[in-house]
Amino acid sequence: MKKLHTLKYISKVVLFLFCVTTQAQEKAKDSIAPKVTNYGLRVGIDLSKLARTFYEKDYKGLELVGDFRIKKNYYLAAELGNENKTVSENYLNFTTKGTYLKAGFDYNAYENWVGMNNMIYLGMRYGVSSFSQTLNSYTIYNTEHYYPTETNQTAIKFNGLSAQWLEVVAGIKVETIKNLYIGASVRLNYLVTQKQPENFENLYIPGFNKTYSGKFGAGFNYTISYFIPIFKKQEKPKDVK
Repeated sequence: MKKLHTLKYISKVVLFLFCVTTQAQEKAKDSIAPKVTNYGLRVGIDLSKLARTFYEKDYKGLELVGDFRIKKNYYLAAELGNENKTVSENYLNFTTKGTYLKAGFDYNAYENWVGMNNMIYLGMRYGVSSFSQTLNSYTIYNTEHYYPTETNQTAIKFNGLSAQWLEVVAGIKVETIKNLYIGASVRLNYLVTQKQPENFENLYIPGFNKTYSGKFGAGFNYTISYFIPIFKKQEKPKDVK
């Protein structure tokens, strides 16, 4: 009888160890199995420029955004847009109107779960812009009290202006529902070259924003975009050598 009980006990232990071993093997198999990742094109629009068009009377703008995944963590990225902005300062009123293109890459530093394409990224862009400036009015201020202040209301238009710059980008993109992403980014710009009108500066450049009479600028955007899957690729987990 004792032998029979012992055999039953041993058989239960063996069965338990077999189940545990089987589950461990299945988990190990899952952990080393290649993961399928979607590659494709993500296209969208800058919501901040769209909103400003409605609530700022002196601004109209539209920016289309897109990226394409080329490697696990690397994306080609670009923005295409146009702006029409009137700036009114103490002694100056001018309107800038033009288009721009920014192209470069993003590096995703976020480690996604399987099947997800969220991003916390750093990137770079090279931007080019073609635009015009219209000097709507300007005031000549005289320091001598017995000379009146003169205001010129005659509009002067400068065509054929251009600018090029480098842009450093940091941002996030989060999937809210399947294939629909909400994103935000901040940008620091460095002006490489520009064509300016005579006797007047490019105080605002489409895509670059305010120049502050120097080479540095800054900007941001809030985007909504849709991911279009094109093909799938198997990615091995990090722990596989």
